This record gives sequence, C-alpha cells and structure tokens, in this order.
Amino acid sequence: MYPIKLKPILKQHIWGGRRLFDIKKGQGLRVDKTKTYGESWDVSGVDGSISVITNGFLKGNNLQEAIEVYMGDLVGESVFERFGITFPLLLKTLNCEDRVSVQVHPDDDLAAERHDSCGKTEMWYVVSAAPDALLYIGFKDKNISREEYIDAVATGRVADLLQPVSVKAGDAFLIKSGTIHSMSGDIVLMEIQQPVDLTYRIFDWNRTDAEGRPRQLHTAQAVDAIDFSVTADDCRCAYESQMNASTPIVRCDYFSANIIKARGVVELDYSALDSFVIYACVGGSAEIVADGVAESLKQGEVVLIPAEFGSVTIKGEADIIEYYLE
Repeated sequence: MYPIKLKPILKQHIWGGRRLFDIKKGQGLRVDKTKTYGESWDVSGVDGSISVITNGFLKGNNLQEAIEVYMGDLVGESVFERFGITFPLLLKTLNCEDRVSVQVHPDDDLAAERHDSCGKTEMWYVVSAAPDALLYIGFKDKNISREEYIDAVATGRVADLLQPVSVKAGDAFLIKSGTIHSMSGDIVLMEIQQPVDLTYRIFDWNRTDAEGRPRQLHTAQAVDAIDFSVTADDCRCAYESQMNASTPIVRCDYFSANIIKARGVVELDYSALDSFVIYACVGGSAEIVADGVAESLKQGEVVLIPAEFGSVTIKGEADIIEYYLE
C-alpha cells in the first residue's frame, strides 16, 4: 500500500464562508462560489458521503471499498474487528463566518436508544481565528439547573447562559457528547469526531433560511442529552508542542490526536500501533515517505497512512495534526 489522499467533500451551511475554496484549492473540487460552505469532510466513511481516493492504483475507489479489500492492513487488525468496513472517524475542516447554531450531541447510550447510532464526541483544533472570533463551550454557571435551562430556552435566552471563549491558532478543545456548544466570527478549525452526523439544534440566533423559514430545532430531544456540569475549562486541552516530535494533545476512548511540528526530518515509529494514522497539514508543506513511497502534503491537505506501515518519515517544514485509534 501507500500514503492515500482523499477528495474533500464540501458541505453548504448557512453559517459558513468561502475560505474553504482556498484551503482546499487544487484538490479537484467543483464548487458554486456564490454559496457558503461551512464544512469539508476530509476523511469520511459516513453513508452518503464516503471519501474517494485520488492517488495511486486505488484512485477512484472509495474508502469503504478499500477497507473491504485490505481490511486490517489498511485500518489495523483490532480496528477492523471492532468496526468492520466502516471507517471509525470523521475528519472535517470547518470555516465559520457567521454564528453556528447552539447545539449538543447525544452520547453513545442515548444515540443507540433513539437513532440506532453511536454518539458524537469531537475535538477542535483552531487553525486560524479573527480577533473577535469566539467559541461557546458549556455554561457560565456550573451549577445551572435543568429547570433554569428550560426556562431560558422558552424565553429565548439560552445563548446568554453559554461561556464565550476567545481563541487563537493552536488552541484545542475536547467537546465530549453532552457538551452544549457553538461558535461565531471568522474561524477555521479541524474537527475529529465519531463517524456520525447527529446534532440536536437548540437555538439558531433567530435566523431564517433562504426561504425565510426558521430552521428546525430539537429543543425537547436536547434536554436529556445535555451534561449541565461541563464548562469550557473542562474541555480545554493543555499541551506544549516540541519541534520534530509528536506531542500529545488529547487521548479519549474514540481517538488520539497529536501535533507534529516538523522542521527538517522527523522519523516516526508506528510498529507498536495497530491503527491507521491520519495526517492533516495545518501549516507549511512536507513530503511523507512510507516504505520508500513518497507523497506530498501541504496546508489544507490530508494523507491517510495505512496501518501496515511500521514507520513514516516526514521531510519539510510543516505543522501536522496526527490522528489514530489506540
């Protein structure tokens, strides 16, 4: 096998912008530049939006087809045993230029009961943010009651309860299922999450769609999904990156994420890891070499490293987010 590239899938959103046109430039996309796009699904095995391979002899095949053939050699033996041909993560690039709806995602138990699905825990890594950009994570008051929240929803005050967080490039947050959240301002971030598109929209800033209709809300469903004790401080990932090393940002039950600041040559040993690895370049450019096979990687691009490779060499000057399962 070889380092695999995948075609991004752009998703239109009322809160999106046009930065994804430039970020994903040269990756074979055809877009309507009069529309706003909030998400690029960079690695996806979600039904209806399965990523297609764009390089090598597997070009034109989708990710699920590749897993059917290569199984554990591609995703890892233990990963294949757990997830079969479904790719176990969804990686996105987000561009928010308006306000994202206030929302929450159910946990595994509630999602299984209601939707026959997994839940949605996600991690955000801020790539860029305007000075006035904000994330909203959890509640200002850790002691807010369910009744106070319900009253705020009924009176249109739910946004006033949220904790605003000023952010800059490099900030990271683990948004566990049950955490109420939103964002506003001009911001680009990487999002890694469980492989499901499942969101309860609570408040949409009194916004209407192109036909002047309010968007659907899921306020009743959301009440049972929210963890009222979560604050922004609980979600922030503290780390200190090191040059030419893989620095951990977050570990959780669903994924691990590290930052690699490559300045020259970085040798990475994956011999003890029974998982694929995803590289998402958030700055600069590099060459990725696995078993003598090289592939370029520049800002805005993603490379999937099959699990069969025991080591990888990165050559260049790049900031790369590294994702895998443990």
